Amino acid sequence: MNGISSVADSSRPGQAHPVVTPEAIAAVETIVKENHRVTVNEIAFHLDMSNGSAHHIVLDVRLFNKVSARWVPRQLTSELKERYVYASQELLKRFEAEGDGFIGRIVTGDETWVHYHQPGTKRASKEWRHTSSLKPKNFCTQPFAGKVMLTVFWDERGVILEHYMLRGNTVTSATYADRKTHLRPAVKSKRRGHLSTSVLLQHDNARPHTAHNTVVTIQDLSFRVSYTSDVLARPRPQ
Repeated sequence: MNGISSVADSSRPGQAHPVVTPEAIAAVETIVKENHRVTVNEIAFHLDMSNGSAHHIVLDVRLFNKVSARWVPRQLTSELKERYVYASQELLKRFEAEGDGFIGRIVTGDETWVHYHQPGTKRASKEWRHTSSLKPKNFCTQPFAGKVMLTVFWDERGVILEHYMLRGNTVTSATYADRKTHLRPAVKSKRRGHLSTSVLLQHDNARPHTAHNTVVTIQDLSFRVSYTSDVLARPRPQ
């Protein structure tokens, strides 16, 4: 009708010019590599482009993904990593030599903070009300009354001994050694015949675990410290 025969878009005033160009993609990648915490808004502002274009380049074109850092207990040095590898290899050698009996002798001990609260019983919440009155409500969400230190020892079959310390107390060499004296009768009661095979106590090298008082108590009880705990507490032999 008006003499137009082409179906392609023709240029017109105000038409948006393409932003996702190789130059723009390279610029976005450079910014992200220089600062891995940069936001899409900051990229768009720095390169004078829309947030949608910056978002498209970052996620769809360059396939970047934002990930959170993984929390780990501590940063291990090269020396500690070598000790762990060395200890693991020695444990594997002992398992190959002794079989399942070696695993059965290991008793692991550790401590942790646990939260507690004391909810009231249903009987204690009873009140005198008229039959037409609304029933009282008790909400399950309650603030914790506090936290206590739990010391627990276990083996491949389950928990052998658990002890909750008085509120406000922490583990010291004296309290940890005292728990060891309770561990022997617990092993004798729950793991018959276990003491005759020499218990291998496995724990970390925290100060209460390696203190002189603790070491003497372990020797008096005829326990042996497992190779993992021992090798991590001393320098690796050259």
